[in-house]
Amino acid sequence: MRTALGHPLQGPFPIGRGDIGALNVLFSDAFTERYRRDGLVGVRVPALNPMIWRYAIDAAADGAMCWRDAHGVLGAFNIAHRSGIEGWMGPLAVRDDLQGEGHGKTVVTAGITHLQRLGCTVIGLETMPRTMDNIGFYAGLGFVPGHLTTTLTVEAVEGPSPTLLSALGAAARDDATRACAALVSQLCAGYDFSREILLTVALGLGDTLLLHDGDELVGFALCHWAPLVEGRSREELRVLKMVLRDESLVDRMLASLSILARRAGTARAAVRVQGAYGNVFRRFIAVGARVRWTDLRMSLAGYAEPGARAPGVVLSNWEI
Repeated sequence: MRTALGHPLQGPFPIGRGDIGALNVLFSDAFTERYRRDGLVGVRVPALNPMIWRYAIDAAADGAMCWRDAHGVLGAFNIAHRSGIEGWMGPLAVRDDLQGEGHGKTVVTAGITHLQRLGCTVIGLETMPRTMDNIGFYAGLGFVPGHLTTTLTVEAVEGPSPTLLSALGAAARDDATRACAALVSQLCAGYDFSREILLTVALGLGDTLLLHDGDELVGFALCHWAPLVEGRSREELRVLKMVLRDESLVDRMLASLSILARRAGTARAAVRVQGAYGNVFRRFIAVGARVRWTDLRMSLAGYAEPGARAPGVVLSNWEI
């Protein structure tokens, strides 16, 4: 096994927009090799839409970190995100020819330190539940496995347009953004998705769907429908954050998301439901949602999520 002294990496350095091409190559190669080791030979992980990388980099700010080899070539990266007190890492990867040299520990530790420095009291990541090497690696760094996150989809349908943040006037948009922050804080003190909401609209990646009872905001869903994969057409609307005052609003939100998916030119809406929300999962299944994928949520010991926020719902993706 090679040692880190044989192939040193320097960093961390900030990731800039000029690094997106190199990021895409490293990301695709590293995750394709990970699938191959899991027995999925022939699977090629595609490059991501550059605008999705830009969103991740801009949202993470100083948490977007990279390491370079002696020739200045990208060797590893970690994008550590913060939404108030919630911190999570992903994607992150080390170049395949540098594996087994201790760089992975360096990359993850740097992300942890960054999020701790920012005051995050929740620190986690998600990995494939079948990948024993990854689970063992993260466990060795202090992470503990928790619930599965299940990706479920509902088909797009026709219907009257739901209320979207971008359709509001400037003053009303500011008020709605503050109302979203207040609703999140009410259900889960310290969490704040405002930066992601504003950046999504600014970059043209999607929008935020708003649910009201009269004049009161009772729920919202931050959605992206820009293609996730470089060079592909729109396939599905992806819900990054979904917040509801009460579980009874799940059916109403899903109906609105199905309509928005059609209006966004996609075939379906995809929502990642954390396993702590068993009742929400059951509601999805009851309305005909299909299970598409699972991920294992892992949290740093002492930095676990607070759990389900009954009667409210706070679903927060730990991926881009």
